[in-house]
This record gives sequence, C-alpha cells and structure tokens, in this order.
Amino acid sequence: MIRKVKLSFILLISLLFLAGCWDKRELTDIAFVAAIGFDKGEDNQYIGTFQIVNPGNVAGGLQGGSASEAANVTVYQITGKNTVEISRRASEEISRTLFYSHANLVVVGEELAKEEGFGVFLDGLDRDDRFRDTAKVIIARNTTASELMQITTPIDKIPANKVTKTLEYSGQLWGAQWPINIRELLNALTSAGKEPIIPSFSVHGHKEVGKSVDNLKNTEPATVLRASGLGIFNNGKLIGWLDGERARGVAWVMNKIRTSNIAVDWQEQKDVISFQVVREKTKVALEYVEDQITAKINIQMQGDLGEVNVPINIKDRQIRNQIERETEKAVESMVRSTIEEVQSYKSDIFGFGEKVYQSHPDAWKKMKKNWDEQYFPDMKVEIEVDATITGTGLRSNPFKYKRH
Repeated sequence: MIRKVKLSFILLISLLFLAGCWDKRELTDIAFVAAIGFDKGEDNQYIGTFQIVNPGNVAGGLQGGSASEAANVTVYQITGKNTVEISRRASEEISRTLFYSHANLVVVGEELAKEEGFGVFLDGLDRDDRFRDTAKVIIARNTTASELMQITTPIDKIPANKVTKTLEYSGQLWGAQWPINIRELLNALTSAGKEPIIPSFSVHGHKEVGKSVDNLKNTEPATVLRASGLGIFNNGKLIGWLDGERARGVAWVMNKIRTSNIAVDWQEQKDVISFQVVREKTKVALEYVEDQITAKINIQMQGDLGEVNVPINIKDRQIRNQIERETEKAVESMVRSTIEEVQSYKSDIFGFGEKVYQSHPDAWKKMKKNWDEQYFPDMKVEIEVDATITGTGLRSNPFKYKRH
C-alpha cells in the first residue's frame, strides 16, 4: 500500500514538469516564408523580398499547375537598413508572423552582390535561430532578387522549390551548377586561401507575364527561370561569371561531378561520340619548391558510351582506347582553360591556397598576403586525366558501322 502511495505521489509531482502549450501558434497566424531576397535600395537602405506560400492554393500536392486563378505564393517587398529591421518592418504589411523554418532559398540581386556582397544579410541570417543555415544561396543575374522571386513557375508550384530542385538535378546530371548553402558560404568567406562561388539564375522571357498566373496556362510558358552559370567572388564581392564549359570545369577540379557527358571528337568530325560519366574522382595535391607552387590534379573517371555517330568498330580494343584518349584530352582542355580564366580573375575559388595552408603552413605565412594577387595567378598546374569505358549501352557497334 505504501509503495502505491509513493508511486502516485511521484506521478503527481511529475505532472508539474510536463511542458504545456504556453507558446502555441495557430496556423492561421503564421506566414510560411519559402524564400527571401535582398536588393540594393535608395538612401543606404535595402529591399528585402519575402516569397510567402498561399497554403490554400498549394493544397493537394506540390506538383502540377495552379488549381485556381490565384497565385500559389505572394511576394512582399520591405525596405530597411538591415536584415533585422526588414524582418520586423514586415509586420506593417504582413498580417501574420513570419515563419522561416521552411525557407530554403536566399536570393541576392546582382547589383548588391557586386557593390556590397553578402555583409548586409549574412550575419543577420546566421544569428537568427529561426533561419536554417542549409538554405541555398543564388545570385539573380541581370535582374533583381525581387523580379526573379515574382516569376511564377509551372510543374513546381512554389518558385523557390523550382530553383532548388533545378540546382540539385543539374548538379547530379550535368555539373555546371550545384547547390551552395549558407553554411558553406560562411566557411568559404572565413577560410584562408579560398573564395566562394555562387550559382545564378536569370529570367528568360516576358517578365510582366511571368509575374501572373497566366504564365501557367500555356503549354510553353512565356517566362522561365533558368540556371545561368557561376558567380566568382573576391573579398566577398561579385567580380565575374563562369558559363558553360568553364563552369563545368570548376566542378571537375572541385570533385563536384557526379554524372555528366563529354562530347568527343573523332578524327575530323566534332562531337560525334558521347562519353557518359558514371563515376569520377578528383584528387588535388600541392607541391612547393623554391617559392613556386604547383597544383597536381588527377582525375579518374569511368563511363559508358551513350552515343556513337561514326562508323567505327566498338568491339576493337584499340578503338576504345582511342576514344578514351580523346575523352581525356577533352576533359584536360576543359579544366586547363577553366583554371587559366579563373587565374585571370585573381580569385582562388578552388581553395588551392587553403591546401597550401594545410600542407605547407610555413610557406603560407609568406604567401597569404599576396596569394590572390601574385602567387595564385602564377601557379603552375599539371593535369592528369584517366578515362575508362565500362559499358556501351544496349548495343556494341553503331548502326552506321553495319552499313560499311
């Protein structure tokens, strides 16, 4: 009996420590922020843009076109002196509490990125425990963050999701862009011998039509958001762009390639063979001799033949060896031209300086002040590529070979 009384007493005491709903918030009082953007304003102020989900219009799934005449998101523009002021002044227009836990995208206007960089917003977002540091960062190229965030998107109802998914799939299948989040950006900005690179998106088509739900009613949208290369930064500010093969060359150096495709020449014919990369590994070693840094880049890749538009005998081992050599030449040329262009910008986005700091700390003490201006642009680069054909798809020799 005494034991039962003691147990009941303990249970009653435990009730005092149970958490209640003292801080509960109703869904009708919350505004779910999908993305936030920053642009340069007037009079030393900034424009913050909030892309807020309209739950009723998105209900029923996040895929497919709009189910009603109303937009799936609402975009608000708020002016302020800094991130905190912008967030708090939003209460003057938005009737709900901003909820950042679902915000997965930060958009920075090109003008702001060039003139001031990330300082205006990065510290505020990093200190805010409501904002996730896994949110992706992009540059609004040739436009403002506000303009880009107002474009409606088919297939993905929420435009912020369209951008992040495009980055993800582009990184997986092609390699010219890949997602960069707030934490990775902070690490690049605070690391010795490394500058950040940020993917960009641009608006293609009629901007005004793109801001309305009419953009969702046609089989061919009048306006689309498109990934548009990588932004190069130095001292936190945007200084240039890498597009096309140059952007993909960065991915090779930084071991960001998952799968991709290499167009291979055969004799006098251009881009007639497709080498599909299925596995890739890049290793970078830094050699320091007599104040000269040499970067030794080793790229190992395996892949399948995805397309062969010349009459050659794929079963011949010598033919396959020649295709492998041509593939190696194509990748080596891409990587070398990319590094040379980046060196001309005097911005070590590859993190070679960081590797010097880790492997040769005494040498780094001498070089760190002039690394971007002197040592990185003059750094020698040795590139070794090893390509191996592991498969030929569902057939061996091409149709053209049988006709010869």
